[in-house]
Amino acid sequence: MKTTNSSSRRGLHPRTRFTNQIGWRWLLVGAVAACCPISSPGLGFRIPNQDATATARGNAFAATADNPSALYYNPAGITQLDGQYFQVGLHMLSANSEFHSPAGTKSETKFEILPVPEFYYTARLKDTAWSFGLGVYATHGLGLQWPEGTPFRTLAVEGRLTYATINPVIAWQVDPTFSIAIGPTVNYSKTKLRNGIGFTPGDEFKFIGDDLAFGMTAGLLWKPCEQWALGASYRLPTSLNYEGSSTQSPYSPAVHSSAKIDFPQTIIAGISYRPTPKWNIEFDVDWTDWDVVNTLTFKNTATGDIPYPLNWKSSFLFEFGVTRYLPGGYFASGGYFFSGDSVTDKNFNPILPDADLHVGSLGFGHKGEHWDWAISGQIITGPSRTISNSQSTSLVGESADGRYHWFNQAVNVSLTYHF
Repeated sequence: MKTTNSSSRRGLHPRTRFTNQIGWRWLLVGAVAACCPISSPGLGFRIPNQDATATARGNAFAATADNPSALYYNPAGITQLDGQYFQVGLHMLSANSEFHSPAGTKSETKFEILPVPEFYYTARLKDTAWSFGLGVYATHGLGLQWPEGTPFRTLAVEGRLTYATINPVIAWQVDPTFSIAIGPTVNYSKTKLRNGIGFTPGDEFKFIGDDLAFGMTAGLLWKPCEQWALGASYRLPTSLNYEGSSTQSPYSPAVHSSAKIDFPQTIIAGISYRPTPKWNIEFDVDWTDWDVVNTLTFKNTATGDIPYPLNWKSSFLFEFGVTRYLPGGYFASGGYFFSGDSVTDKNFNPILPDADLHVGSLGFGHKGEHWDWAISGQIITGPSRTISNSQSTSLVGESADGRYHWFNQAVNVSLTYHF
């Protein structure tokens, strides 16, 4: 990327484009849960896996939404739950990316097992059409760390995002076939970003900041007959202006800086078909408005404002799932989803090596009188992505060009108590 600030000639400017996506990590934070980074190639920095039962079905759950995780997938679904429900869950992902340079060298990200907790509570008022819920989860996040010796150190070394959402919801069952829901979201996020500068060994740019923002979710569920159900949910876009500090080591001390990130709106729509009470088949389309992610600007660094054009594109998830209900309250599910890449070749950056993604899943569980449980597993992979002539090039000539590949696994478990 070309620079317009003369101070960059003194070696102070980290205009190295380590951000054709900024590094991320998420956090269920505050009084609610623990810090958990997650890496999601092919998903931008979204986290669509929020429940073991839904994940086993390829996240095709918007038209089913019959457990407390409906608070994320389709909040209108909580009207199907009588009494009170408490659910806790844990999504565990192995995060690993691999890079092969045009010269034949190989680099791999630091291998990590990343735990991501979830919490949901729902209650339906007795003899009324009203239900309430509270969800605590992470809709976005990514954690990635490349070794210092990669050919693109001045483009990307490490990025961490923490992102926690607290989401109270109210839902109304308008009639036995139709429900609607709405609720605010409180979103806290913290980020750490780091990459080399490239003028002396070990020099680096680092930014750390956090912010709080408010949003909204809404959903509807229509079950015109026993065999069919249609569901949809919407999540409002938010913007976070991260306030913190930036350091350009060893050239300058930390200074107060900021960076604004736009988080996209999402729309999920699904249709469920139950040919018999023993089967549930669903297909969902999930759209993310990544077009809002344009130019990221680090403001008030030691060398002034630093713009990074990202220019993402909107993308879809296509999700399919099937569940077989077995005797004794047991069930088994399988699913698949495809995610198209949201980062163009032109603006590709290794800090978020985004690509087309194929995810297959299997799971099983049990629903009892008071206790429910579920466990699911995922295989996450996709075709290698070869980047050539990328405009993500640093001042010292390092480029994002090369071949990238991913192969990760994930496990999700959940436990629910209801009365």
